[in-house]
Amino acid sequence: MPVPFDPPVVLAPMAGITNRAFRLLCRESALASGAQGTGMYVSEMVTSRALVERSPESMDLVTFGPDEGVRAVQLYGVDPATVAAAVRILVDEDLADHVDLNFGCPVPKVTRKGGGSALPWKRDLFRSIVHDAIAAADGRVPVSVKMRTGIDDEHLTYLDAGRAASEEGVAWVALHGRTAAQMYGGTADWDAIARLKDELSTSGTPVLGNGDIWTAADAMRMVTQTGADGVVVGRGCLGRPWLFGQLAAAFAGEPIPADPALPTVLDTLRRHAQLLVNDYDELKGCRDIRKHMAWYLKGFTVKQPIRQSLGTVGSLAELDTLLAQIDPDQEFNSVVGAGPRGRTSGGRRPTLPDGWLDSPFVDAAETTLLVGAELSVSGG
Repeated sequence: MPVPFDPPVVLAPMAGITNRAFRLLCRESALASGAQGTGMYVSEMVTSRALVERSPESMDLVTFGPDEGVRAVQLYGVDPATVAAAVRILVDEDLADHVDLNFGCPVPKVTRKGGGSALPWKRDLFRSIVHDAIAAADGRVPVSVKMRTGIDDEHLTYLDAGRAASEEGVAWVALHGRTAAQMYGGTADWDAIARLKDELSTSGTPVLGNGDIWTAADAMRMVTQTGADGVVVGRGCLGRPWLFGQLAAAFAGEPIPADPALPTVLDTLRRHAQLLVNDYDELKGCRDIRKHMAWYLKGFTVKQPIRQSLGTVGSLAELDTLLAQIDPDQEFNSVVGAGPRGRTSGGRRPTLPDGWLDSPFVDAAETTLLVGAELSVSGG
């Protein structure tokens, strides 16, 4: 059973990154490739409790642009009832066309309360959340899950969780081939993606692969090597929204467009900043674009004072002045572009609730902990 969109490419939700402006840039790139379809572009992670409480930040995160096709929301939660309530809001109020459940976040503020990539260790809780979310959706929108291979190499969860998710009726399972302990370091385990695909082959539940997709060629190699039904791309598109045009072409069997030279990169950076300003205001938009500067300019020669000033830019006029000082006569560095981008930290012992690994089932004390573990903020 294939994924219900073409090409089978998903923009992974990334906090502070995959807002309306960035999703638009990525989607425009896919459209410009001339290939059929654009893939799916997921919102930043939204916390179920904050959505149920209708915090302004959460309501903004589930507000989509007028031209967005499939409005995909990634939902985080640790309490089945709260997750179900959030799904009902999204569906009843026509705020989303797809719900993705987050079981992959490895950051300590999430795992220390039993959430994200720590949660599938508790088999009963994982199944309850998936079951209740799908029941709340009531067939009106598909529900998928995104997860990691486990907490660490001694506590792998992806096969059990994948089977449970499939049995509950998810639209697909996306697997990042790293454990929580790996964070974003090391090499993604594509063999685990292949094993999950084989495990779910009888049920027909699609499996999407995630991890170490830096180029369109990487995506095609993953699909060939693992048998995955599609790919989820996160850090590989940081500072490179045109990657989605390359992916669309690759999956269509067409020639992959070359990475752009610096003038086009700078134009894309400038448009990104303008979209952020249009969506928010000039001050907030310029503050938001700062984090993207190093990603866009990675591999290019830019004088250090200019790089530093770009990191504190406060207006579009200032941005224009700084960009004009960069020597535009530079080609894209394909060697640098094909390597890791964004966070590469790893080897950190996961932060977990006391006694979390003692049993793969939730006990009474942990139930109390989890009820209070729903973060009241979104986007993390």
